[in-house]
Amino acid sequence: MHPGASFADLTHADLVAAAAAIAPAFERAATQRLGRTILEAVTAARSAADTNANLGIILLTAPLAAVPDGEPLAAVAVDRVLARLGAADAADVYEAISLARPGGMGRVDRDDVAGPPPADLRAAMQAAADRDQIARLWAEGFEPLFAGPAVDLAAGVDAGMPLLEAIVDCHLRQLAREPDSLISRKHGAETAARVSATAAAILRLTPGERPVATAAFDASLRSPRRLNPGTTADIVAAALYIQLRTGRIAPFPDVSPRVAPHAP
Repeated sequence: MHPGASFADLTHADLVAAAAAIAPAFERAATQRLGRTILEAVTAARSAADTNANLGIILLTAPLAAVPDGEPLAAVAVDRVLARLGAADAADVYEAISLARPGGMGRVDRDDVAGPPPADLRAAMQAAADRDQIARLWAEGFEPLFAGPAVDLAAGVDAGMPLLEAIVDCHLRQLAREPDSLISRKHGAETAARVSATAAAILRLTPGERPVATAAFDASLRSPRRLNPGTTADIVAAALYIQLRTGRIAPFPDVSPRVAPHAP
C-alpha cells in the first residue's frame, strides 16, 4: 500500500486518516491501561476510516507507546507492560477487535475473538501464536521485533537509503525471515512460504536488479489473487515506530521517492 496503489477496500488516505486519529490515545498510553488505549485507538480509527485500516498496527505499537518516556524502549520494557494486563484489558482488546472487524481471522474452539473475552489475554495470545505473528509477539515477547525488522530498518537508514527504500528493504527482509500469517490463514502455508521465498530471492539480487524484481513481485501479490502480506506490513510499521521513538527517524521525514515505490 502506497500513494500510487490502493485496494478496493483500503486506500493510502484511509491509512493516513486512521494514523492521525489514534494519536490522542497513544499520547495517553503510558498513563492508562493498555486495553483502554487499544480500544480508544480502534474506536478513533474506525471513525476516521470506514475500514480496518490499522488494527494490527495498533496491537503492535500500543505496547511500545505504553513504555514511559525516559525508559529505554526495549523488549524487556514491553514485557513489563504486558505483565500488567488484567481481565479489563482482555475485555477491551476483544471489543476493539470486534469493532475493527478484521478479515481472515477464521474460527477456533478456544478464546475465539468472536466469543467472550478470556481472563488471561496473554494466554489467549499464546493459544493463537501458531497462526498469528502478532499474537506470538504478545505471548512470547517483543524481542524478535527489536532484533529483526527494527535492526533491518535501522541498518538501511544508517546506510543512507532513502526512507521509502529502507522500508521496502525491511519489508522484504521480514517477509523472507518469516511467512506472513495473514497470507497463510487465507491461502495456506504453502502459498505463504512461496511468497517468502520470492522475497528472499529478491534480496539475493544486486541493488541494480532489485527495483524491477520488486515491482514485479508487488504486481504478483495484487493479481490474479490478492496475496496481502498485511501482518508483515504491521510489523514493519512497529519497527518504524521504534525508530521514530528512539530518534533515528525524524517525526516528519522527507519521504519523497527517487523513483515510484513498489512496496508489497
